[in-house]
Amino acid sequence: MAKTIVGIDVGGTFTDIAILEDGRLRVHKLPSTPSDPSVGIMKGVMEACPQFVDGGGEFDADFVHGSTVATNALLEGKGGRTALITTLGFEDVLEIGRQNRSELYNLNVDRPVPLAPWELRFGLPERVDHNGTIVEDLLPEAIQTCVQLIEEAGVDGIAVSFLFSFLNPAHEEAVLAALEKLPNNPFISISSKVLPEFREYERTSTVVVNSYVGQIVSRYLTSLENSLGKGLRIMQSSGGSITARLAADQPVRTILSGPAGGVVGAFYTGVQAGYPDIITLDMGGTSTDVSLCPSRIKETTGSQVGGYPISVPMIDIHTVGAGGGSIARVDAGGALVVGPQSAGADPGPACYGKGDQITVTDANLVLGRMLPDNFLGGRMTLDRQRAEELIAELASEISLSVQETALGIIRVVNANMARAIRAISQERGYDPRQFTLLPFGGAGPMHCCDLAHEMGIPRVLVPARPGILSALGVAIADIVKDYSRTVMMRGDDINRTQLDEEFHGMEGLAREELEKEGLPMDRMVPQRFLDVRYVGQSFELTIDYPSPRRRIDTARMRRSIADSFYRAHLQRFGYADRGEAVEIVNLRLKLGLKMDKPQIVAGQAADSGSTPALIGEAQVVFSGGSVTTRLYDRENLRTGDQISGPAIVLQMDTTVVITPGWTGTADDYGNLVLETE
Repeated sequence: MAKTIVGIDVGGTFTDIAILEDGRLRVHKLPSTPSDPSVGIMKGVMEACPQFVDGGGEFDADFVHGSTVATNALLEGKGGRTALITTLGFEDVLEIGRQNRSELYNLNVDRPVPLAPWELRFGLPERVDHNGTIVEDLLPEAIQTCVQLIEEAGVDGIAVSFLFSFLNPAHEEAVLAALEKLPNNPFISISSKVLPEFREYERTSTVVVNSYVGQIVSRYLTSLENSLGKGLRIMQSSGGSITARLAADQPVRTILSGPAGGVVGAFYTGVQAGYPDIITLDMGGTSTDVSLCPSRIKETTGSQVGGYPISVPMIDIHTVGAGGGSIARVDAGGALVVGPQSAGADPGPACYGKGDQITVTDANLVLGRMLPDNFLGGRMTLDRQRAEELIAELASEISLSVQETALGIIRVVNANMARAIRAISQERGYDPRQFTLLPFGGAGPMHCCDLAHEMGIPRVLVPARPGILSALGVAIADIVKDYSRTVMMRGDDINRTQLDEEFHGMEGLAREELEKEGLPMDRMVPQRFLDVRYVGQSFELTIDYPSPRRRIDTARMRRSIADSFYRAHLQRFGYADRGEAVEIVNLRLKLGLKMDKPQIVAGQAADSGSTPALIGEAQVVFSGGSVTTRLYDRENLRTGDQISGPAIVLQMDTTVVITPGWTGTADDYGNLVLETE
């Protein structure tokens, strides 16, 4: 019998739990506990897994967690007091940054405050050249003086990032050995282990973020692992999970942990249903995350979170402050604005009964698109009257009716999400009309038809359990560890033997690290990639490394790499100059262990029973006015059942709104396939 896997995703409003047992899926959902996410997790596990309670926490299960602890600490400025040790003369690299300006014509842009303040940035006299040769030794006396100053400063985290340490880490390792003797056990990161790549600004920023959130994440994961009593894995931003200890060593790799789980779950669902080209739409309580998957999950190594560059591999996700809890208000110019501020889980939307701020959820409730007595499967009742009274106050400010104001809130939040979809599709050379929209999260299926119509997307695939899809993605994620190394090879310097030797060295170090975690190395499959650019270009594209099973000489390998790069460049930018030489910048290695996925056989959804899915009617407001709308119970839909809009499909973890002009069909896997009539 297969081991039970429990996937846990903590969102801004709800904590979702997916339990995989014998290939079948059970789900549970409960409000998050923002002050301490582990409280909600443990409550949910005990409610969803009685055997955990009965066995005193001793039952055969793996826990996989999509964590927001690192993200929240970074975005809310609640990380530790962090020092930076770097090469003398480069102490201000965090403030100098790049010349790029995100808002070209804004003369008053506020740049994020450096996570290592100027008084905690220390420059040491040392130098390694571009070949990795030490040209100025780092003296023990300088190290000791720096360590004493840091001890007096009383820091929580220390980041070490020397020039060209990715070629020769000797000086960073010497500083690390001295820092490890500090009595208060600060969290220490060195760039040659966290990100052994060139570009000192991005590398330094990444290692500083790692140390900034290090103590908070480490304490949280240690406490949670002790509470669960079993091996705990953590979702990484790249879409793979890793052991809690490895995640605690490099928490920067978990910054987009939760959203990554959503994309993994969505892509799995799309492929299973026969739609591998998808645009994912994860609309939760605080934000909406979108990602484009052209028959694969796309990654990037050039992300910014909260304005801080982070160059570890991440799934390519675009986030906007548009969620069910996004707050609606009138700005100083009299315009209706929605988000990015959110009511979160506490106090939450006004209809939850605690808060007094109007949100997208309140607007949907007032329009009749949610039923007050059916929220969370009836476990929570929403206060429609409270929402109507507060929206009426807002409506009086802009001289509109309550319904017009609620529709306006929906239109504004939809416009924000449509811009995000354009950013990851049209702005990158992809036609959204060739993709299927896959909405999930608690609020995504309520807005999917409007967004698909706006973007010209012909089809929407609503998963069987959209509200907990991120937790499912976390549970089924493969175990993956990423490694990288800068090599800088161009033209005749590109040599197959040398590249293979570099990759073999990376694999050796990876195996040594992962074997300590008890992972079955005989089942770990390596994947090799190259970051390639035109000579002189300032950015790279990642391509596959020619398979080692193809016995080709160096000359043919150079042509193969160049051809792959030209094709990638043509796809991304619309042109490729085959007469220009290319340069290999970084080597990338993924070691992955495939995890068992739940196997849902075709036709299984037909066993739902004979209870009619149609349960009633209600008045629901759409753009054309109030319309009599059929209500359906999702649990009783059978394979092949068709629903004509307007319709509302009710289930525990979300509500599906099918607008007029759309029809839905239940497929073999329990999904709803929505298409225009």
